[in-house]
Amino acid sequence: MPVLPMLIVSVSVVVALFCGGGMIWLPLLVAGPALAATTNGPRGVLCVGLLAMALGATLGAREGIPLHELAPVLSALVVVTLAGGLASALRGRRERVLAAVRSVAEAAQHALLKPVPETVGPFRVAVRYSAAAAEARIGGDLYALVNTPYGVRLIVGDVRGKGLPAVSTAALVLGVFREAAYDEPDLLAVVDRIERSLARNLAHDDFVTAVVAGYPQTGQLEVVNCGHAPPLLVRGSGSVAAVEPTHPTPPLGLRALSGEAPSLQVLPFAEGDQLLLYTDGVTEARNHGREFYPLAEGLARHVCDEPARTLTALHDELLAHVGGRLHDDAALLLLRKPAPAEIGEGAADPGVSRAVFTQGPIGPAQPR
Repeated sequence: MPVLPMLIVSVSVVVALFCGGGMIWLPLLVAGPALAATTNGPRGVLCVGLLAMALGATLGAREGIPLHELAPVLSALVVVTLAGGLASALRGRRERVLAAVRSVAEAAQHALLKPVPETVGPFRVAVRYSAAAAEARIGGDLYALVNTPYGVRLIVGDVRGKGLPAVSTAALVLGVFREAAYDEPDLLAVVDRIERSLARNLAHDDFVTAVVAGYPQTGQLEVVNCGHAPPLLVRGSGSVAAVEPTHPTPPLGLRALSGEAPSLQVLPFAEGDQLLLYTDGVTEARNHGREFYPLAEGLARHVCDEPARTLTALHDELLAHVGGRLHDDAALLLLRKPAPAEIGEGAADPGVSRAVFTQGPIGPAQPR
């Protein structure tokens, strides 16, 4: 129901009646069908236009306006109504096409970035992903987490560039990772498989930054960082620190240029520990003062025993920091190793733990 356009038409007529000089106010009637074209369908535009013409003709006759003066106003109403109806029809068509594109993009996102369950192996997991192109809902950031015969393995990465080429590269990386994670007993072999695939398929100036991690045995976490932002490790004691690579490695797809092979870090990962992996869309998000979002401090403020609650708080704070709209794709993946008693409790309300951010890399880390 075009309530606002009809209200504008009615107000224009009332003003003309009480203020006199009807011919002066009659041109305001065209605002009704013009506004209806932006908010309603063709039928609504036609209804508003007919109402405006009927009221305009009635007011003109009441005021004794000569026909040669009234005719141009009514003709303008007819033209605006017809043009508005056509514009409304075209707008509706574009909206239907956009809805179809969004539906396809959402299906593609679910196929590419499969939903991660709350529990994977011995971990509780949460993921938040935001594409900078809201209409597309997908972008060049990637993540995956799989439970394999060699333990839980995961990847978080960022493809150079944007648009469909970046999405295609992300699909390639995720496909190779999911296959290799099940086949290769060594985590470095998984990274090698991805590197070889990218070397065959990427252009010379394309690359992918990524962190690949695995949990091969109880209490042991393996991390391979290929030019990506260092993950943040939250100990059960409450300390937060960046997992800086002991031997920096270039991004995936650039090994042939540098000749450097990736290194494997082995870290202790006990009950109550948490690992946050993210993309640069999070840490490079700026506010109006051009200040970067302080992810480590934000994690220290919001970390709790429930990963989903932690990421929700972080994501909300990130959007508030940038003013509501991200300018780059952003992905967050948080996993926590709960105690066996917590797993048995199921839906018990987790307690909030206080964390303190500490500067510098964690230790000890053993490269291999």
